[in-house]
Amino acid sequence: MLSIAVCDDEVIECCNMAKRIKKIMEEMKIPCIIRQFRSGGELLQALESFDIVFLDIIMQDLDGMKTAQAFRKKASDKILIFVSSSREYVFEAYDVEAFQYLLKPVDDRKLKSVLQKAVFKTESRSQEFIIVSRERQKKKLFLDDIYYFEIKGRVVDVHGPEGIFTYYEQIGELENKLQDKGFFRCHKSYLINLKYVDGYNRKEVILENGKKIVIAKRRYDEFVQKVLKVMRENGGIL
Repeated sequence: MLSIAVCDDEVIECCNMAKRIKKIMEEMKIPCIIRQFRSGGELLQALESFDIVFLDIIMQDLDGMKTAQAFRKKASDKILIFVSSSREYVFEAYDVEAFQYLLKPVDDRKLKSVLQKAVFKTESRSQEFIIVSRERQKKKLFLDDIYYFEIKGRVVDVHGPEGIFTYYEQIGELENKLQDKGFFRCHKSYLINLKYVDGYNRKEVILENGKKIVIAKRRYDEFVQKVLKVMRENGGIL
């Protein structure tokens, strides 16, 4: 059963959002528990681990952005959705890896679309991993926690929510490991996780965390085919 939190210091706003989420989840026939919080402090003190959090930004005492920063330290892999009446914090939302940024008032169609994608991502989160070696030690890297690999000769930098992990491996060996795992080599120096692609053009790929990665001209057409396939599989309406 999914666990969802709604945090907003406006009581009526908080109650209405919780009711709307419950209605949509019932329509989707997905059981869930929804808890309401009137402040960021209350949310952070909660003992439960929430799968999806809807968080207002402009709140008294502890605002939504500071709440999100603290929340991320406890739950780096959970889905965080901002709901705000202001566009002012859109770019800051990237820093805490927000799944979506919704502007009030949120219409039912948009809310349902975001919920569908959030639920799909939560339920399909993969536990696949690869084992890498560094200084005679083995480390398990979960694929869903990797944004992209950056290759510099035999040095590989793994970029994810916890920062950068560096080890040594040949690019060919790494590509073989990741075959059919949702990764794509868009450039000789980069292997990206297609699940984290937020946008693209003929020159670069934009990831959900705001990172821009160059794409080789000869790789563009294949990239488009693969990323659109992943987007459809993750609930995107294209």
